[in-house]
Amino acid sequence: MFLTISTTGDDAVPATDLGFLLHKHPERAQRFSTAYGDAHVFYPEASAERCTAALLLDVDPVALVRRGKGKGRGGAPYSALAQYVNDRPYAASSLLAVAVRTVFSSALKGRCDAQPELPGQQLALRVEVPALPARGGAGLVRRLLEPLGWTVDAEVLPLDEQFPGWGDSRYVNLVLRGRLRLSEALRHLYVLLPVLDDAKHYWVSADEVDKLLRAGEGWLAGHPEQELITRRYLARRGALTRDALARLELARLAEADDTAPEELDNAVDEDADTEERPVPLAVRRREAVLRVLREAGAQRVLDLGCGQGQLVRELLKKRAFTEVVGVDVSVRALEEAARRLRLDRMPERLAARVKLLQGSLAYTDRRLEGYDAAVLSEVVEHVDPPRLPALEHAVFGAARPSTVVVTTPNAEYNVRWESLPAGRMRHPDHRFEWDRRQFRAWADASAQRHGYAVEYRPVGDEDPEVGPPTQMAVFRAEEQGGVPVEAAEDGRAAGRDGRKARREAR
Repeated sequence: MFLTISTTGDDAVPATDLGFLLHKHPERAQRFSTAYGDAHVFYPEASAERCTAALLLDVDPVALVRRGKGKGRGGAPYSALAQYVNDRPYAASSLLAVAVRTVFSSALKGRCDAQPELPGQQLALRVEVPALPARGGAGLVRRLLEPLGWTVDAEVLPLDEQFPGWGDSRYVNLVLRGRLRLSEALRHLYVLLPVLDDAKHYWVSADEVDKLLRAGEGWLAGHPEQELITRRYLARRGALTRDALARLELARLAEADDTAPEELDNAVDEDADTEERPVPLAVRRREAVLRVLREAGAQRVLDLGCGQGQLVRELLKKRAFTEVVGVDVSVRALEEAARRLRLDRMPERLAARVKLLQGSLAYTDRRLEGYDAAVLSEVVEHVDPPRLPALEHAVFGAARPSTVVVTTPNAEYNVRWESLPAGRMRHPDHRFEWDRRQFRAWADASAQRHGYAVEYRPVGDEDPEVGPPTQMAVFRAEEQGGVPVEAAEDGRAAGRDGRKARREAR
């Protein structure tokens, strides 16, 4: 299973900058382990004028069968042999798409720490996939890729060159040429490789909708074959397909007009379709957080580690939240949040309710004091363990909101994700993932030190063996007595030590 990405350079931008974008050095061959075999990245050519990166996925058919045990539906007597004798090691498919996401994750997100300006530049790209299954033929390949700005050459391959009478196969030799950002090209491949193959090697669950919408942002909502792409990507699961198409239509409408976020609540009539649909975990998590905040009667809310502003947007839809503050250490994330919220076009009355602040949760910040509630949704697992006490003091000791909501992945549930290799965490930036016992030990100790009561709630469907996919702790400040003396003294000492250390560093 093989693909190549090539680009040409000039005096201003050498072609070897492709190595910076892919985070893979042109002078080294690198190997990456995946659940189904080894992925290799190497450069057949690398000069200032032309550079080519190759991704070779060496699939282990036995590993593929072993990980797929119990997922098939059985059938013909020869099906056992077909598990081992098939095109999976050779033809581009969802296996290759997952390898692209795993090996080129930074490039897929449009991130390049060494040269931050590079991901935004359009490159003269040439992508070749020598054996691509195409259910629908070369015509469908062109219908899917030409609207995205590609010049498409899809040569249909014969079943056997020695026997031309046997006719054509369902495979094409695909060559794409176009001037695009590399991240765009990789997102096109990530979605459309399994769509053209019309098969996936793992069970498609509700979280695949979120993956599709992330990879399809900016191009899928307006694609003429949007419905076909969505249906095939989600393995023809009707409920998931309807959910994805509804969210794509909502995104299209939001981009097409100046409707304020709070008015989008009524953009879809929830009573129009009473069929139960699976709700993505990210949506259920936000709903659980909103439920807690409403129960607490919170009006002024902090979203700590707000990222690109998904929760901020949901909070702004509810008039009960009179002030919403998003805080993140990443300036780039805040810029993206501002873009998604359309702060520059937001009505004045709505803009008065929202603020975006840059700041680190490892330091106390007087701007965060006096709020009714704070949310740390999927945040603590991104913090290095030695810095957790500083975060704890900054939130519970210094800012001290009346209610604190913390959500984090339940590591025990990871065995239920079919697409997650054994031993791998859910996100490459996670520093750790706690099981239920570890999370409760941290939350109980934090609550005791700072005068909070804490309760635990599941988020998502709770598995009888491994619990829910997401675990939530709800902290409420004790009404009587305030902060324990020991906790207050510890907090003040930590603050003094931190200020002293910063002065010495300066």
